[in-house]
Amino acid sequence: MGQRKVAMNKKYSFLHHDHDPQSIQERILSQSKSVLRDFVYGAIDGAVTTFAIVAGVAGANLETRTVLILGFANVLADGFSMAASNYLATKSELEERMLVTQYEEEQIEINSEGETEEIRQIFINKGITGSTLDELVTQITSDKKEWLKVMLAEEYGYTNREQSPLKAGLVTFSSFAIFGLIPLIPYMILTNGNFFWSTIFTGIAFFSAGAAKTQWTRHSLWRSGFETLLIGSLAALLAYYAGAILSNMNFL
Repeated sequence: MGQRKVAMNKKYSFLHHDHDPQSIQERILSQSKSVLRDFVYGAIDGAVTTFAIVAGVAGANLETRTVLILGFANVLADGFSMAASNYLATKSELEERMLVTQYEEEQIEINSEGETEEIRQIFINKGITGSTLDELVTQITSDKKEWLKVMLAEEYGYTNREQSPLKAGLVTFSSFAIFGLIPLIPYMILTNGNFFWSTIFTGIAFFSAGAAKTQWTRHSLWRSGFETLLIGSLAALLAYYAGAILSNMNFL
């Protein structure tokens, strides 16, 4: 039991924080959304799409120059496309939040009784009743700023964590470009066995991107890494055999 507790402490060591009043206040006020999703999203897609091109070209027995041209074009074009999509999606979420916030601010001003009842029902659903409920509702509705924060969190699911659209886009593009270039490295520095080494390098990239997810999951590094490696390998196999089949068709 003691060993298990030690193991769990190691697993969650990066989440460790102090519990004195000052530390709690600083942690609450400085909340920011993790960029892990954007990093893993870009990394996996970058490695998968670029290696899919490499595998497809290898399956079609095309020359190294073709691999590099298509690979670099994919890193730039598809990487920018993903970054722009993530930027716009994150920006849309923030704009939606701003609209909801403005609406709730207006409702608190023009229909305070209805909004007060919503607060009451929120905490009734949490099992709070009687004088404790009355005191809590009175305290929350006496501060419009806190009142609004409670409404946004409980009614719409918004937290204090916000993501910068620009940061989300940059992280996605950076991870896409870094991992997307990995399958091309053997074609840039070697003369023989390019596809073999590209497969090895990309496999390591797949595993590494999956392993990075364990920072915020309860899965083991090996399980998460091999899961991503399997998914990436399936995509590569599809691309390889698609290239091989299409290269033998009469219209090519």
